[in-house]
Amino acid sequence: MKMNIEVECTPEEARRAMGLPDLTPLHDRYVASLMETMEGGMKPEMMESMIRNWAPMGEAGMTFWRRMFETAGKTGG
Repeated sequence: MKMNIEVECTPEEARRAMGLPDLTPLHDRYVASLMETMEGGMKPEMMESMIRNWAPMGEAGMTFWRRMFETAGKTGG
């Protein structure tokens, strides 16, 4: 037997229903800090070092980030 249940809710409602914490203030603070750093004249080497620390899968993670930034640069986003 197969059953499909559709639930229509906002991301906030889904987060609350699953009991997940609201990380919005942390996210906002993180993004603000990152923007300050980038606006302060971040060099490409600094960006690579920072992203390398974020990359959980080593070189595969770095490849993902590199492609993402290259794609964003080509689309102007």
